Amino acid sequence: MTNPNQELPARRPRTVLTQISSRAWEHAADRAALSTLRAIPGFDEVVRKVYGFFGERGVRLLFQANAVRVGPNQFPRVHAAFTDACATMDWSPRPDLFVSQTPLVNAGAFGMDHPFIVLNSGALALLDDEELRTILGHELGHVISGHALYRTILVIILEFGFRNLPFLAGIALLPIQIALLEWYRKSELSSDRAGLLASQDPIASMRMFMKLAGGGKLDEMNLDAFLAQAKEYEEGGDAMDTIYKVLNTLGYTHPFHTLRAAELQRWVAGGEYDRILRGEYPRRGSDEDKQPLTADLGEAGKYYADQARGAVDAVAGVAKKARDAFQNAFRGPGSQ
Repeated sequence: MTNPNQELPARRPRTVLTQISSRAWEHAADRAALSTLRAIPGFDEVVRKVYGFFGERGVRLLFQANAVRVGPNQFPRVHAAFTDACATMDWSPRPDLFVSQTPLVNAGAFGMDHPFIVLNSGALALLDDEELRTILGHELGHVISGHALYRTILVIILEFGFRNLPFLAGIALLPIQIALLEWYRKSELSSDRAGLLASQDPIASMRMFMKLAGGGKLDEMNLDAFLAQAKEYEEGGDAMDTIYKVLNTLGYTHPFHTLRAAELQRWVAGGEYDRILRGEYPRRGSDEDKQPLTADLGEAGKYYADQARGAVDAVAGVAKKARDAFQNAFRGPGSQ
């Protein structure tokens, strides 16, 4: 991880990213996890049956029952931020955007044929204009990447549960749910980058993660200290801590906010963000946009290998300690 006290790029006027392809921001692990998910036996059948049962109209009613459609006269601040995000990302047609009453600060991209975005009302009180543009750009990134369908499938499975979806009887859903959750978490890393590209304000993007983690009292928080906390979490702890870090995320849809900030900071520090703003990115429909998955496997393999190496080393260390403790317990007096 980069130095948390390193100066982030200065704020600049937003650059319209003409015809930008989602490949420009998609994390290699996101694409690899999605490929693995699609290969699981029964996954295509789950998608087909959920789609057939709910349909486009049913999904919209499910997510919009208690929501207000955003427009020039409905939540004009949100409307202006979303209009700006769509223009910056050069994306049309503009997805429908709704605000739903809930204090939990979150948002989501849902739908099947025609994705839409739902923003929780808690975000309106917590986030300033730049942070709001970031979270809306994040969700727009999910739409452009084509994530909405699979995210909808997972939310339906999690909300209704196995027993309440009788049309999925006979399908082994647990492996599909675990794989969906793994992909969902990695897709968040991709769309965090899209959110930054929409706002083009790295400090606001990092600040949004800090607010999501700790609330909105900025006069009582410090961004450098937050990023230092992320570094401490990633690099600190003993072997058992490493195992717990892996286990703690298995049931979550989102990575922890500190880690998302650290991952986004690494992407900025690596230079890719600046290259995109200079116009060096794949365009929709280009040969680079259609690049096969195999082109991502090397980068994804390194990402997963680095994560797995730490976990495996930790497990090996714990196993060695347990073996030594077991042997010592059965040594007689005076044994060496």
